[in-house]
Formats: sequence, structure tokens, C-alpha cells
Amino acid sequence: MKYSIDLTVSSSGEWLDAVMADFDAFLQDHADCERKASAMATSLIAKYPDREKIIPDMIETAIEELEHFQQVFELMQQRKVNLNKEMKEDPYIRQLMPLTHGGTPESRFLSRMLLGSIVECRGCERFRMISEAQNDVELKKFYKNLWTSEAKHGNIYVELSLEYFDEKTVYDRLHEMMDFEGRVIQNLPIKPALH
Repeated sequence: MKYSIDLTVSSSGEWLDAVMADFDAFLQDHADCERKASAMATSLIAKYPDREKIIPDMIETAIEELEHFQQVFELMQQRKVNLNKEMKEDPYIRQLMPLTHGGTPESRFLSRMLLGSIVECRGCERFRMISEAQNDVELKKFYKNLWTSEAKHGNIYVELSLEYFDEKTVYDRLHEMMDFEGRVIQNLPIKPALH
């Protein structure tokens, strides 16, 4: 069953062109994003140790994201591409973070969970685009596998939210956040990065 909802705005062909034109730079950013995704899942456990229903799935998600980082790192080594010397702030995430501020502790928890779903859904869409644009058979397969995994993660965050909140509360907030994310993605500068 699909728990997440569709993105309100599709990524542009210009974004894909920028990625394909400088794929090594994209890989550096992709590696950083996988590390951050793993950290995000672990930070939810650290912030909400009393929300026991999320813990097993967040552990599994954190491990999978770290495995993705390992796979991207191995790919970078084959291509003689170094990791970024420092992880830069992600302008996409920076603009989405205010969605998780304010309100009650309950609403902040819900918004943090749903932000996880939104970020994973955007990653899923963009990895699918990259997979479909690849001529290299191995890269095509690699990004197809990542796209499938991101779709699963996008669902997990919503499914876990439904353990704590009723369906209307979850989906009303998810629609609000998705609309906001669509406006953010349209205004991001085009560069060879995941976001």
C-alpha cells in the first residue's frame, strides 16, 4: 500500500541536464545527502525515544541510508572522485525546516516525520529521472535500486505517523507541506545536486 502522496511539482529537465553534465559533482552531493538521511533517522530516535513504534523502522532506515552512502562512496572511488571536504548546508532542507518549528510538541513530531517522507519522495523522483537518463547499464541499475528504496522510505514515515495520529490529521498536514515543498523546488537554483 502506498502511504505517501504524489509531489505537487515535478523536477525540471534543466535540473536533470545539470546533473548529467557534471555527474561527478552530483555524486559528491549525493554522498552527503545519504549521510544526512541516515543522521536524520537516528536523530528522530534520539529526539523521541518514547515513541517506541518508530524505533525499529528508523534504525533500519538509518542503516539502509548508510549502506547507500557506502555504495555511492565505492562508485566515487571507481571514478576517482573525492568526498566533499565539508558537508555544505542544503538550501532545500534549510527552506523546509521551518515547517517543523512552532506549534505543539505533537505537531512538531508529526511535521518532522512527514518531512522525512517528503524528502524521500523527492529523492525517489529524482533518482528515477537519473536512472532513466543513464546510458551506463550499471548506473541505470544502481539508481533504479535507489529509487525503489527511497519510495519505501517515503511510505515508512507516513505509515509510522498514522500510528500516532488520525488519517485526516496526517494527510491534511502532508498536503500542506507538499504544497510548500513544490514552491521551494521551483525556486531552487539549478545545479548538479540532489536538491
